[in-house]
This record gives sequence, structure tokens and C-alpha cells, in this order.
Amino acid sequence: MKDKIHKTNAARHLDELHIPYELIAYEVDETDLSAIHVADCLGENIDQVYKTLVLQGDRTGFFVCVIPGAAELDLKAAARASGNKSCTMLHVKDLLPVTGYMRGGCSPLGMRKKFPTYIHEDCLLWDFVYISAGKRGLQIKISPSDLLRAVPAKSARIILLPHKDL
Repeated sequence: MKDKIHKTNAARHLDELHIPYELIAYEVDETDLSAIHVADCLGENIDQVYKTLVLQGDRTGFFVCVIPGAAELDLKAAARASGNKSCTMLHVKDLLPVTGYMRGGCSPLGMRKKFPTYIHEDCLLWDFVYISAGKRGLQIKISPSDLLRAVPAKSARIILLPHKDL
């Protein structure tokens, strides 16, 4: 018999909006909280496993970026998308007090406050993506269009593109 998965604030938020999703548990490795590890545990494409990053802009304050797990955030693009001149990543010690979530379990859904959120536009290429359900060891499988509606978020090009050798 399967262990019962307890709903998180992120899952309850989706329930309130009547948005379909699936909760998927995975084995946590406290020494590797990366999205790459999550994708490996799920047996899924890393491009469909998204990580949630919290930033602070020089004009707008806190905002959230959700990007593919192996990608690197383009801070200049994130600043532009959010209406800032510059931005910095939120220090990990400030993550819990600001969002209500800890590193490795930060979801764009159900944060303490609603922050402007930007999801990398390539998410719309997939039938579904994975995001943190708000605790380590639990992911939400959801359609990108439903995710954009649930957060609510804007899609934007916010990752560094890999350099191609000529």
C-alpha cells in the first residue's frame, strides 16, 4: 500500500482554483537538493523539472523566477522582465522568512505573500512540467498553462542561453 501524501499549501492552492495536478514523491538527498537530482529520481527530462528562485529587485522588491532545472538564470533578463534596473538572488537564510519555504522545497505557489512571478517561456513547449510542491521530496506535475494561471505568472525569456561553438 502506498504511503499517503499529505497536501501542501501549494497543492491546496491548486485545489481552490480547481486546477488539475498530480503530486509525485521522490527520495530526498540532503547533500544534493538540485533539480537535476529531482529529475533523475523522477526519471524525467531535466528541461521539464523547474526550479524556483527568489530575487530582490532594486525598484520592485522581491520577485520570483521559475526556470528549467539545469538552466542558469540571466539576472539582466530577469531584471528587465520584472521592471528593475538590477536584481540579486535572495540569500538562502532569508528564503524561509520571506517565502515560507526552505531551500530545496520552494514552490511558486502558496508563498507567504504573492510576489510577481516570471516563468521561462520554454515551459509552454511541454504538455506538463514539474515544480516543487512546497516541501523537499514532493513535486507537482502540472500543465504549463495551468501553472501560469495558478501563480499567476508571466512567461519571459529569463535564462542564459548556452554558447554554441562555431
